[in-house]
Parts: sequence; structure tokens; C-alpha cells
Amino acid sequence: MKLLTGRDIADFIAERHARVIAGLPTPPRLAIIRSKDNEAGDKYLKMKRKYGEDIGIAVDLYVETSATIIDRIAALGADPAVTGLIIQLPLTGAAAITDRALAAIDPAKDVDGLAPGTAFEAATPKAALWLLASHGVDLKGRIVVVGQGRLVGKPLADRLEASGHDVVRCDINTKDLRAETLQADILFTGTGVEHLIKPDMVKTGAVLVDTGSPKSEFDPALYERDDLTITPNPGGVGPMTVVSLFDNLIIAAQKQAYAHRA
Repeated sequence: MKLLTGRDIADFIAERHARVIAGLPTPPRLAIIRSKDNEAGDKYLKMKRKYGEDIGIAVDLYVETSATIIDRIAALGADPAVTGLIIQLPLTGAAAITDRALAAIDPAKDVDGLAPGTAFEAATPKAALWLLASHGVDLKGRIVVVGQGRLVGKPLADRLEASGHDVVRCDINTKDLRAETLQADILFTGTGVEHLIKPDMVKTGAVLVDTGSPKSEFDPALYERDDLTITPNPGGVGPMTVVSLFDNLIIAAQKQAYAHRA
């Protein structure tokens, strides 16, 4: 078994990020918005704030309701001191609230890559592909993406298809998930369903990438198979997602600095 770990790679990139930020005329600033009663994202908020602190980026948290979130997004979008803005999903309330909130983000500040017309790659799909490239894993053979959510599955499948890959998309409506995953040379999951993928659903020699959170979508028995290349959870895509987000933020800062000089 080969483990596709992300922590060491993330630490290496963090050092590079710190050097880049030290050379910017103004340190970037990231704004994070979340719902008042959304405690599920606390772990990831702490990771983002810690990473920002380590590399010299200020991270501000705003706790909003469905009644206040659009005005807050507008204010942050108009604030030249704010380099990037993300919404910690899920938000409380109907899906329409999330749609409205994402649509209200300035595409030039949408460093999570989720708003319509965004200028950036979605952070988690970018992280997953970075992780594979860093470990020398080629994107070849049959690629299956399980889960078609807005955070990971759909943008990941879109990105792969835009790069010329044939992708099989699976979701809750897939009639025979095992039949699809058994044919996968590279299997991505992003459903949020713990231990969804069982050993009898995976072919010999497959590459398995778990982008779900906070718990692993792979059955523990899969880690006992010597033939697989597989991400740990935690310690796989997660650390790379934080790095990917801040990479987008630094790109935004560089673009804004260049625009001010022009």
C-alpha cells in the first residue's frame, strides 16, 4: 500500500507561501463568513486561521444570519483591505440562501472557487489534484467521482473533463455504485458518508482519493490491502485544501497589487 499523505507537502508549500507574502507590498487579508449556529466547521476554521498566522496572513471571522449575510458580503467585497472572501459551508437554511450568498461574492475575491464566474479553481479539487501530482500519480485509466456536491464532486469532475479526461459521475441516484467503483482505476469520493467504500467495491491496484470530511469515506479494511494507493483521512487531502485556498488568496493579492500599480 502507498499512502498519499499531504502534511509534508503542505508544510513545504507553506514555506514558499511565507516567502511570497513577505515580498508583497501589503499582506493579504482573508474574510471568512459562517452561520451563527454552524459549529461543524470549527476544526477547519482553526486550521485556516493557524495557517494564515503561520505565513503572515490576517484571517477575520464574521458570524452572520440569513438576514445579514448578503449585506456583509457586499461590504467585504467593497473593502479594498479584504483580499479574499469565503463562506464556510454549510450555511443554515434553505439551499437558496447558499446560492444567493455565493452569487453575491465578487469573483475576483472568491478564493474558494465556488461563486458563479469565479476567477479561481475550487480549492478542494485543486488540492486533490495537487496531491496526486506531488506523489507522481498519473491521471490515466477510468476515473470515477462519487458525489456531485458543489464543494468537491461537481467542480472536480468538471475540472477533469475540461482537461480532456473521461469521467464517470456517481451520486445518490446511481443504481449500482459497486459496479461503477469496481471499474475505477482512480476513484475520488466526496459524499460525507463515513466508510461508504468497502473493499469489495475496489479493483486491484486502484488509486483512492478521499476528499470527504471530517471522517474517512473508506472502510478501514481498505488500508490493509497492499495493492492500493490511497489517501489517509486525516492527513491526506485536508492539509492540501487549506494550502490550496491560501494559494488562491496569494494569487488574488498579486493580481490586486499589479492592478494598483497599473
